[in-house]
Amino acid sequence: MLYSLHEAAYNSATPVRLAAQAARDFWGSPLNPASGSKWGRTLYASADLVTNLTQRYGRPAWGIKQVTVKQHPVAVREEVIWSSAWVKLRRFSREPTDLRRARAPLAAPPLLIVAPLSGHYATLLRGTVETFLQDFDVYVTDWANARDVPILEGRFDFHDYIDEVREILRHIGERAHVVAVCQPGPPVLAAAALMSEDGDPDRPGSVSLLGSPIDARLAPTATNKLAEDKPFSWFQRAMIHTVPPPYPGMLRRVYPGFVQLYSFIQMNAEKHQAAHRRYFDNLVDGDGDSAERHREFYDEYLSVLDLTEEFYLQTVDTVFQRYLLPKGELEHRGRKVDLGAITDVALMSVEGENDDISGVGQTQAVHALTPNLPADLHELYVQPKVGHYGVFNGRRFNDEIYPRIRDFIGRAEAKVAG
Repeated sequence: MLYSLHEAAYNSATPVRLAAQAARDFWGSPLNPASGSKWGRTLYASADLVTNLTQRYGRPAWGIKQVTVKQHPVAVREEVIWSSAWVKLRRFSREPTDLRRARAPLAAPPLLIVAPLSGHYATLLRGTVETFLQDFDVYVTDWANARDVPILEGRFDFHDYIDEVREILRHIGERAHVVAVCQPGPPVLAAAALMSEDGDPDRPGSVSLLGSPIDARLAPTATNKLAEDKPFSWFQRAMIHTVPPPYPGMLRRVYPGFVQLYSFIQMNAEKHQAAHRRYFDNLVDGDGDSAERHREFYDEYLSVLDLTEEFYLQTVDTVFQRYLLPKGELEHRGRKVDLGAITDVALMSVEGENDDISGVGQTQAVHALTPNLPADLHELYVQPKVGHYGVFNGRRFNDEIYPRIRDFIGRAEAKVAG
């Protein structure tokens, strides 16, 4: 019912949105002699703000056309090289001719970025991908919006996620290096353990865990406390809704992206209100650069996807309520996941000092849980003065975190090659 009411509210706002768009176009037109006046810019800003608050934000484009390698522009080609109903594996390839001009190596280690399946599209990691493209052959998991997957495709749960990661690693081959951003940490670690125990030649060469809830019992945040305080039945009752028509996945039970988005906004309501007030003032003052940065951020932030009921609820139960992986009790397809089987997959944990989603200690717990991995294949780093998003994006990520991950992978690559 809630999903249908949300759709009805969006549709009922259509006349307001169309009127605001017309007003924005009128007052923003260079042909309008009043568009440059203070009151003209105020009317434009008002109409633009109403348009942005009432429009729908779909799946953003990646839009990565080139990156800078050794101070030289290098063209980038994006392609889908493997897919299932639930994920597309995107590869971002650097143009060899441009690499030669930059005098950079043509061959680069394969690196898989496992994007979180937690409400936002994988494009939230656009900046992360661009940074890694300086030195790596980059692949990204681009997860499907559950409301777009027909119900005949069946279920997708926590264990299917593990299987998809394993299948992707086999497709890439070459003992690819993995970067797991937040939510994927536990299933990626489970996949690495299972592949290690099997002696799979395509097991990862390294796994870098960025702000991941490996052991959510440690340094609990507001998110963790909610999962602890509410019974499992509450999540089933309050968070799961049915996809309405005309979406391809109609009748599928999901955790809607808009529910998570509203929760995040509510947690930082004053911050978002202040950001939109600054945006309005920037438009009135003619500060186009600041307004554009605001638009770029919120175009991504407000683009959300739905999770299947089974994946969401199993994640709550497995990771945030029963802590099965760190307790050594996680089973996959009737088989115990043994983290002790990891003996040659280098592990790095990266945490943010001010992370309010995955507290300091939750990610680095991986090192104590993998006692059979040699000490020189462990690396632990806590980045000062960053929150959750700063662990994988932004200036401090580019300048301080990424060089450490790059060097760690370089050492792991040497071990694999040796």
